[in-house]
Amino acid sequence: MDAENFSIITNGLAKSFGSVKAVNGLNLSVPVGTRFGLLGPNGAGKTTTVRMLSGLMKPTRGSASVCGYDIVSQKSDVKAISGLLPETPGLYSKLSATEFLEFIGALNRLHGEILYERIDALLSILGLEGRQNDLLESYSSGMKQKVLIAATLLHEPRVVFLDEPTSRLDPSASALVKELILALAEETNTTFFICTHMTSFAQDICDVIGILNEGELVTVGPPDAVVEAANAHSLEDAYLKIVGGKVDREALLAWR
Repeated sequence: MDAENFSIITNGLAKSFGSVKAVNGLNLSVPVGTRFGLLGPNGAGKTTTVRMLSGLMKPTRGSASVCGYDIVSQKSDVKAISGLLPETPGLYSKLSATEFLEFIGALNRLHGEILYERIDALLSILGLEGRQNDLLESYSSGMKQKVLIAATLLHEPRVVFLDEPTSRLDPSASALVKELILALAEETNTTFFICTHMTSFAQDICDVIGILNEGELVTVGPPDAVVEAANAHSLEDAYLKIVGGKVDREALLAWR
């Protein structure tokens, strides 16, 4: 395997918390420029996987690299070339959007004209022009999520980890994020690693998906191939067949 053609490579990656195996022997190769979606129910190990790959959490065993950098021995390099939007991020509510992005820029050694051009461009794309100098405490949850997306993309990372990126967005804002991801992936060769439980979002945005269940990768491939292999009529149907979750209507109505 030519590692230069892959943004993410994992070999037997695993993380345990005591007797609980959150991620169990993950073997995965994500080519450069791929929009990879990691699907799975709550507790399947999606967030743990992202935390390991982004250098925030040390694996129990196995290995992984991001853009050729080892996630343990070279985690500073991994953090420098990647962007992370966690599921429950924090914001400094007493800062304005511009001030917050200036702070994020400083952390990534960005300054001057380049930094402000990127801030203006991202805030404009995300529809926040005119509110950039308002305190973040006055923003709606969806607006805050947009600022966090801007912060994640500010330093033009080669790999972007997104954990439930549309969880607090309305449909129009979600559509905007989809277009932004598609444009960046196609025009800049950015690799996106997206954790989500929203099958419709994954089907629209991802060219490869993996389904994680109880810490194990149970299937991986293009969305259409996963649907076909599961003999399903949609990705949602395939997902439910693979991980379970079908509603037993007779049992549900048995009390009547």
